[in-house]
Amino acid sequence: MSKKNTKRILVTGATGQIGSELTIELRNTYGCDNVVAGGHKRAPSEKLFQSGPFEFVDVTDKQSIETVVKEYEIDTIYHLAAILSATGEQDPQLAWSVNMNSLYNILEVAREHKMTGVFWPSSIAVFGPSTPRLNTPQETVLTPRTMYGTTKVAGELLCNYYFLRFGLDVRSVRYPGIISNETPPVGGTTDYAVEMFYEAIRKKRYTCFVREDTVLPMMYMPDCIKAAIDLMESDASRIKHRASYNVASTSFSAGELAAEIRKHIPDFVCEYKPDFRQKIADSWPTSIDDTVARKEWNWNPTYDLASMTRDMIEKLTKKFET
Repeated sequence: MSKKNTKRILVTGATGQIGSELTIELRNTYGCDNVVAGGHKRAPSEKLFQSGPFEFVDVTDKQSIETVVKEYEIDTIYHLAAILSATGEQDPQLAWSVNMNSLYNILEVAREHKMTGVFWPSSIAVFGPSTPRLNTPQETVLTPRTMYGTTKVAGELLCNYYFLRFGLDVRSVRYPGIISNETPPVGGTTDYAVEMFYEAIRKKRYTCFVREDTVLPMMYMPDCIKAAIDLMESDASRIKHRASYNVASTSFSAGELAAEIRKHIPDFVCEYKPDFRQKIADSWPTSIDDTVARKEWNWNPTYDLASMTRDMIEKLTKKFET
């Protein structure tokens, strides 16, 4: 039996934007019965529920995690459950409680049960106004201005500690904004990019909550999933950074995205009315240097703005027709 077939995986936050698609891909790779989808409040999609085991997991409750780990003999966890940036600013106390307590619980359970691996996503939210905004390097100052970003910095340090102190194989990437055609936005600052696609197809009009000239790093979901699995499948000897790796795909402004969409939907109209999320966006980089990830574990994205836009519009159009 191959290594891939022997993994027993738990995905927390499996009903979220990344989790809902990553879980399906992991099931395709390792077998449906070997990947447990863990969710809390949001009901799973029919596809997620029908394709393999689903369990309600409260990641802020260590016992809740342990119950599933023991029942399914879990050896690897992809921990995706979190309160995101914009939602976190509305309730920073909740963001700290959920994001930090859940990560601590996951790491402790993984340590106590001698698991073979943990994946935890960090974010470009770890960066701040004092960070170089153009081609942000792997090693740089981390001074976030949001509670979400603060929990990600603390989380990176905690993951690194568990590797150094306990030898736990924790791996992480700093994701940019993620664009998906499967799951609607759930409270992130970069969600305008996803919303723009949805509204362009449904109404041919969108009011964007950041300025037209706002440039942020973005990544299409297939590349997001590829980054997680490629990193986790890499030989441990190649992984030199245990806090988190910069990963990048493409950077564009809100106006450039609208213009690209208009190549497919000519009468699409986009207006710009920045709100509190503009300040968050202005504290983040415009582009990311991911040379280290490319060198150490051969990270290489597939999609750019044009190919992503073409695929998003094609898939969303079919989705709304059914």
